[in-house]
Amino acid sequence: MADSQALPVRAAAPAGLTTTGGGVTPPPAGRPAGRKTRQGPDWRKRAEIAVLSGPAIVVFLTFVIVPVLMAAYYGFYRWKGFGPPTEFAGLQNYVTILTDPTFHAAVGHNFVIVILSLVLQGPVAILFALLMNQKIRGRSVIRMLIFVPYVISEVIVGTGWALMMSDTGAFNTLLGKIGLENLQQSWLADPGIAMGTLMLILTWKYVGFAVILMLAGLQSIPEELYEAAAIDGATFWQQQFRITLPLLGPTIRIWAFLSIIGALQLFDLVNIIWGQYVAATAGTSTMATYMYLNGHMAGNYGYGSAVAVVLFLISLVVALVYQRLVLRRDTEGALTGDSGRKGKKK
Repeated sequence: MADSQALPVRAAAPAGLTTTGGGVTPPPAGRPAGRKTRQGPDWRKRAEIAVLSGPAIVVFLTFVIVPVLMAAYYGFYRWKGFGPPTEFAGLQNYVTILTDPTFHAAVGHNFVIVILSLVLQGPVAILFALLMNQKIRGRSVIRMLIFVPYVISEVIVGTGWALMMSDTGAFNTLLGKIGLENLQQSWLADPGIAMGTLMLILTWKYVGFAVILMLAGLQSIPEELYEAAAIDGATFWQQQFRITLPLLGPTIRIWAFLSIIGALQLFDLVNIIWGQYVAATAGTSTMATYMYLNGHMAGNYGYGSAVAVVLFLISLVVALVYQRLVLRRDTEGALTGDSGRKGKKK
């Protein structure tokens, strides 16, 4: 058998290099070795973003930005609500608003409602959430009873409470039946207790929403933390103050933001229970009821539009300040990647 000549063994060329004959050819100039080419043109991503966010942007512009701009435009006129506005008033509507003691009182009522809503609804919601987070019988029934008032229409809630809390309503009648006639009050007309009555109704109505948020936040906390704390000898309440409340902080801050904005724009329950004229004398008027009374009911839609702009600006300032001072660390913590690193450097 003839001896066969051994074939030379070629080493594998490095990535990005090609072999030609017995040598190695470097990659063409201008294309770095090992770098992948861009997958698809950039306009595809932009088109996807436009298609997905376009409808939301159109809805936001149509139902938020455009009405605000139109209200700001009509606020410079004395306009009756029909036809093009012709009687230019300049800044007179805004001067009247800012110098009206009735509007000042309405603004004060709104901020009182904001503070009392946070003070009353927050602790009650946390306590109910802690209760329903335990394994107890009837937990589903308790959840339903607490959440049902929130989903009931404001018209039904307002009408029902107005009938119960009137001078001859069910509440005063019950007090008389059990021998507590001295506790009977004019719950809706007395300026000294009307705000308390309103806060009772608001707490009953909206605490269910806060409970659902708190309960969702509680269920996201790992059980291992409580087990480790129990091994270290921590009591139930120590666990809540050292573990639950700190980790529930983002949920509490989001709920507080929603509660503040809702309290600043409160209208329906006050108008249904107290009516368009009684709310001011009972001390429960709000900026929204002031706008409705002095704009729509008075037939002065230009003035009402100016009040709406002022209400919008107050809500916007409060929201921006709250986001800057309270929600800032939550929003910064949500940033990832390059944007988050750039935010930290700044």
